[in-house]
Amino acid sequence: MADATLIPLEVLFGNPERVGAQISPDGTRLSYLAPLDGVLNVFVGDIGAGTAQPVTHDTDRGIQNYFWTWDNRHLMYVMDKDGSENFRLYDVDPSTGVERDLTPLDDVQCRIIAHRKRFPNEVLLGINKSNPQLHDVYHLDLTTGELRKILENPGYLGWVVDTDLRVRGALAPTPQGGMTILVRDDEDGDWRVLLDVGPEDAETTGPVSFSLDGTAMYLLSSVDSNTTRLVKMDIASGAVEVIAEDPVYDVSGTIIDQDTREIQGVTVYADRVQYRIFDDRIRGDIDALEQLSPGELMITDRSADDGTWLVAFDNDAGPVKYYLWDRASQTPTFLFDHRPELNDYPLVPMEPFSFTSRDGLTVHGYLSFPPGVERSGLPAVLNVHGGPWARVGWGFDPEAQWLANRGYVAVSVNFRGSSGYGKEFLNAGNREWAAKMHDDLLDAVDNLVGKGYIDAKRVGIYGGSYGGYAALVGATFTPDVFACAVSAVGPSNLNTLIASFPEYWKPMIQLWHKRVGDDPDFLWSRSPLSRVDAITIPILIGQGENDPRVKRAESEQIVAAMTERGIEHEYVMYENEGHGFVKPENRLDFYHHVDRFLAKHLGGRAE
Repeated sequence: MADATLIPLEVLFGNPERVGAQISPDGTRLSYLAPLDGVLNVFVGDIGAGTAQPVTHDTDRGIQNYFWTWDNRHLMYVMDKDGSENFRLYDVDPSTGVERDLTPLDDVQCRIIAHRKRFPNEVLLGINKSNPQLHDVYHLDLTTGELRKILENPGYLGWVVDTDLRVRGALAPTPQGGMTILVRDDEDGDWRVLLDVGPEDAETTGPVSFSLDGTAMYLLSSVDSNTTRLVKMDIASGAVEVIAEDPVYDVSGTIIDQDTREIQGVTVYADRVQYRIFDDRIRGDIDALEQLSPGELMITDRSADDGTWLVAFDNDAGPVKYYLWDRASQTPTFLFDHRPELNDYPLVPMEPFSFTSRDGLTVHGYLSFPPGVERSGLPAVLNVHGGPWARVGWGFDPEAQWLANRGYVAVSVNFRGSSGYGKEFLNAGNREWAAKMHDDLLDAVDNLVGKGYIDAKRVGIYGGSYGGYAALVGATFTPDVFACAVSAVGPSNLNTLIASFPEYWKPMIQLWHKRVGDDPDFLWSRSPLSRVDAITIPILIGQGENDPRVKRAESEQIVAAMTERGIEHEYVMYENEGHGFVKPENRLDFYHHVDRFLAKHLGGRAE
């Protein structure tokens, strides 16, 4: 390991050279995100020209996501200020350079609901101006910029729009923590129940889209099944047709024809993504593309005539590679690597593993080992994912590469409560924060110690959001297992966490109570702050000042308690950040802190 090149943090966590490639609907222009004076902006150029020019000029947090509108004239993106998550919608005309703030509203959140190929100059938005808890539906005219409210929200969490751009579906929360899916026949019709979804299915069931004729709705649904299936539901009779399912894993995504609105295929996420294709018109494309690279295929964009695709391959041990795919000639054209410098460094594979928990569940995860060393008695970092109702997957993980490069085994675990493995596995995490969900992490450590891979005395725990909470739990509930802990934007007190949720989360509060708990004494018993006196290991905490999800107080109350008791800790707070560190200078500063902290307490290398 001593001879292995140290990968600079800038290469892993600084701005990518180019990322987020898309094509204009007419297939003539290529766009991507790239740094402009150190800030990510959108660049656009003619395909094949080899040059692109910036069309946005943000100087602050950078643009994270964007898309072409179907009018072939505009690029749209949402941005907030300093991580507040009060997103505004902006657009730019790449031909003229004219940029517009389309929702110039303070302390209001905008969400994009729908933009359809058949209505290239229109966008439907959700805006919580009238009631901060609820998003009303607004119609945006892209030509004039006119914004008008078309539907007052009576208490719904979300909306489903048909192919005629009419709001004909809605999601309503139930007092039990479940959800009701409602439909209506037209914009003036009465809402009626299509499907009652209990709390056990609420996280694993949801609408995908209406069929072209509007008589059916496609749903990803775990109702009457353990795993999430793709179903087609007749909205008049309620009859259900199962289109795709897997006995072990959830259906994770869909491929939709923009013209017919038919489902062309689905993805199922096992250890890696699997494509299940139903449409013979694209089957040959998928087969050919999967032969092009060992990475995970992602179809990131398709031209309006469907003749040109933009695809990316996510590799575990290399940069993300972008290609144009000409469907007529079945010809790929390589575009770029998202971080070409990675090709110069010794990256390691991401290896799936699984083990049996102490109560008999099969738990899956991924390991990344340091290169060129014997797999015996190594220090390790347990990297806990956020959510927690999410999962880690295979592919390029900059944190896994960083940890392995520094000499640690990087351990990622899809503990119970993670998504993707069926509702029984997800619901096994109900009311198990700091309990069985944490036991799964401990069992992963025991499994790897038992195999001789890792040194039980040199294991750190690290994570952000729920992962930050898990790191604090490791330090307070089981400090004898870990040598150190790093928490980024992690809750320390579940009572104050839930009490301080953003207003637009409050309609979902019953689901939180079902999943996490509702009794204040119970929530306190699962809060790291309640066990500060048990801390015997060093802790590093990072926080964004404007985080609307895990408020600044979550970090500061446990920091104050540790300070009062003289417990060793480091605390870094970033004034212009929210739930995570977006600005590259803040992100790099945080990773430098963690790099040195882990080296000091686990004995690995640091930059």
